[in-house]
Amino acid sequence: MIPKETIDRIFEASRVEEVIGDFVTLKRAGQNLKGLSPFVNEKTPSFVVSPAKQIWKDFSSAKGGNVVSFLMELENYTYPEALRYLARRYNIEIEEEQLDEEAQKAADEKESMYLVSEYAAKYFNETLLNSQRGKAIGLSYFKERGFREETIEKFRLGYCLDEWTAFTDTALAKGYNLEFLDSTGLSIVKDNGKKFDRFKGRVMFPIQSMSGRVLGFGGRTLLSDKKIAKYLNSPESLIYHKSNVLYGIYQAKSSIIKNDTCYLVEGYTDVISLHQTGIENVVASSGTALTPGQINLIKRFTPNITILYDGDSAGIKASFRGIDLILEQGMNVKVLTFPDGHDPDSFAKSVSTAELKTYLDDNASDFIQFKSDILLKDAENDPIKKAGLIREIVQSISKIDDRIKRQVYIQETSRLLNIQESILFDELAQIDNRELKKQNQQRNRQQSQPTQNPGLTIVPDDEPLPEMPGMPSGSFTPASTTVKKQLNIAEEQEKELMNLLLVYGDHEIEIIDEVEQEDEKGETELVKEVFKTTVLQEIVERLEEDGLSFSNEFFNNIFIEIVQGIENEEIRSSAYFIKHPDVQIATFLADVLSDKYELSTNWKRKDIFILSKEQRLVQTTEQTILRFKEKKITERIDKIAKNLASITEDMKRQEKMRELLKLNQLKILINTKLNRVL
Repeated sequence: MIPKETIDRIFEASRVEEVIGDFVTLKRAGQNLKGLSPFVNEKTPSFVVSPAKQIWKDFSSAKGGNVVSFLMELENYTYPEALRYLARRYNIEIEEEQLDEEAQKAADEKESMYLVSEYAAKYFNETLLNSQRGKAIGLSYFKERGFREETIEKFRLGYCLDEWTAFTDTALAKGYNLEFLDSTGLSIVKDNGKKFDRFKGRVMFPIQSMSGRVLGFGGRTLLSDKKIAKYLNSPESLIYHKSNVLYGIYQAKSSIIKNDTCYLVEGYTDVISLHQTGIENVVASSGTALTPGQINLIKRFTPNITILYDGDSAGIKASFRGIDLILEQGMNVKVLTFPDGHDPDSFAKSVSTAELKTYLDDNASDFIQFKSDILLKDAENDPIKKAGLIREIVQSISKIDDRIKRQVYIQETSRLLNIQESILFDELAQIDNRELKKQNQQRNRQQSQPTQNPGLTIVPDDEPLPEMPGMPSGSFTPASTTVKKQLNIAEEQEKELMNLLLVYGDHEIEIIDEVEQEDEKGETELVKEVFKTTVLQEIVERLEEDGLSFSNEFFNNIFIEIVQGIENEEIRSSAYFIKHPDVQIATFLADVLSDKYELSTNWKRKDIFILSKEQRLVQTTEQTILRFKEKKITERIDKIAKNLASITEDMKRQEKMRELLKLNQLKILINTKLNRVL
């Protein structure tokens, strides 16, 4: 368990804008920073980071929280793991806990898979660098490829011994569970119980997440036997989804942001060779067809992709679909091919760093020029093939939403292929109409199947309200008028009071109260006194004097922690809860603290002033408490009135009637203080 003092040091050192900036390209927007959501595919930035409040809020997915909750949401870290990641980033010493066999078994499945994958990466790397056979076979291979020692360490390259169970036996001896060795694909377990190493005799390429977590592996055989697969990858698992992973993204992300472009290659060694020559803004799709998930990883950092192809690649035409996918995501794409006989790896080794950079800058062509050059070679003088080529290029242009870009590309296609712009625009309009018709048909099918419609759900009165995205269990953000009508007003008041506790709980206020005091003659009189307290202490005291609590379990748990803080002479407000290990609390707090819009600084210049909540905090606190109490009293009145008819005993009935009268009188008094007319 990490000590509280260490957790506090980690939070104090961590800057939410710096950490999130490693994963998302952020741009200044007033006092905040904005970027594209890393959780959903969007074209207009709705992801907001507040350096002043040290929180983030994603208005597209309704997620939000602190720097730790961001890592937990994006990278599936546990709370301690996110803290350890931040400790490493900010050079804070933290005592790592060694998990014994019992603790490893107790860990959840996904976390155990991360643990065993991290262990495997260390094992393969140490085998490569320190074992006799590792150095003689694996390390010799990498050095023959021209990889320097610092490059091998940077990419954590390794070697799996050419023995059936060397890795599996060692991992089991260390206390790692065979179940997770199997589920990650590191070991293969047969039905008869026989087990062996999947990557036996291969050099190893760990595949890392955006934050450096080991998700899976690629293994290359060193044998020339054509019956053996040259490359073998980890199977799909809970932690490894190849369609959402790019090899080298962890090492490349800073350079992609700096250069505002990303080079996309096919293989592991292409990435490593380019890195070694100083071209670090490069990633690989690892032999899989490019997917929207992979494109969106790059989109977090830059809208510009340049695809690097082998000069003699037979799969260039098949890659056209990847170009269209990039365009669909609203990104800019260029293409570059190397001279015949070269791939990015071999070409990088054949020229100097300066020559390589010049070649990349000078030879990247627009996707239209690239497709035209490739397809015209096939078309030659065949008019039918040429017509097909034109339609294919216009089909690619149709993927672009930006009207100005469309116009420019149509003009370029007209010039390159010597065809009238009007004909190209007609073809583009036909494609758009077909796509629109297809979308309408899909929409009509969805509407005819209401159970599959993700829109409004009508909730019967006797059923609980649906959970709203991004809100903690039991709390609510109205998603529609129908749902809003069903919201419990008393719980809305609870949310309002909780917002006040969290945002302004530590603010000091002055309360004027009347106290009885004896004069010189011994007579009592009411004297007004001013008491200094905090918003939090005032609310807690006023609720406890009437024995009131929160009905909403989520809010009540927070309130209990607040009360416990007072007992320990500690004010637990936003500064305390922003560090909370419960992601739901961090998300809720970010929602409360996030202001989607800011007042323009021009208002002050024009002598227009807005009264802040702080300036009327005493009044706000008093009115919020009164509204909360009034709703609780109303709940009690309704409950008594509902049960009154079932009470047959006169004494008990009269007692309930007297209670009802007192409650109604109290309700009138509260509403008078709130300037309400009943």
